[in-house]
Amino acid sequence: MRLCSLAALHGLPHGRPRVAVKKILHLEIIFACLAALLAGFVDSIVGGGGLVQVPALFILFPHFSVPQVIGTNRFASFVGTSVAGYQYTRKVEVPWRVVLVAAVGTAIMSYLGATIASYMKAEVLKPLILVLMTAIAIYTYSNKKLGHHESLPVSLVRLQWYALLVGMATGFYNGFVGPGTGSLLVFGFVSLIGYEFLRASAIAKIINVVADIASLIFFIWQGYVEFEIAFPMMACNVLGAFLGSRLALLRGNSFVRVVFLFVVFGLILRFGYDVFRLFYP
Repeated sequence: MRLCSLAALHGLPHGRPRVAVKKILHLEIIFACLAALLAGFVDSIVGGGGLVQVPALFILFPHFSVPQVIGTNRFASFVGTSVAGYQYTRKVEVPWRVVLVAAVGTAIMSYLGATIASYMKAEVLKPLILVLMTAIAIYTYSNKKLGHHESLPVSLVRLQWYALLVGMATGFYNGFVGPGTGSLLVFGFVSLIGYEFLRASAIAKIINVVADIASLIFFIWQGYVEFEIAFPMMACNVLGAFLGSRLALLRGNSFVRVVFLFVVFGLILRFGYDVFRLFYP
């Protein structure tokens, strides 16, 4: 984006004050990078980085359209997610067949969810999502041993069907609503299938990378990625993802469970605010 257009957006004159515009732009990018660092750190542990990065982009760049924010956010975060996934695969054994089945379900239903979202507003489901998130938080908090030890109660064949179900459900959510998809993937693989938190996080990261790359093709093709902002954010997101995944592997399942609860609490606040605005606009 040209500096002259930014000057108009900030209400600044053209000509010599372009230096001031550069300072403003640099300050905005610095704050965006700090948000990306935090987002990469949180997302690498248990998902939910979009709760930090997306609102930051909306606040710092209010002139961006929604597709610009989503495209820039996806571009800035997909490498960080890849780095976190790589860190996990070095230390955690990944069930690749389960990942493949879940990824296929996620990709198909994400597209379907996005298609339905274009005809129906996501707000209609937000009260239900708020109830779901609250139930997840209560269930996880009350079940102290959840995700600490692996317990797979079904055969490999049935396990793949369960993985497909988790992938389809979270994929539809991703396409229709969006925020917190990685955290829901983690919860699904822990509660429904019986994986420990670390393995579930590793699986979620790989599936997220596949989904992000698929959607990025559209955003880049349509010109919705602001690269001058996305590239420095990507670097900070990668750093945060590296630090977060290393810390998660070092501290183990108990640490991941605590971070998961914080992220779900953030989702509850987010959707609670949205539901409040539905009834009291």
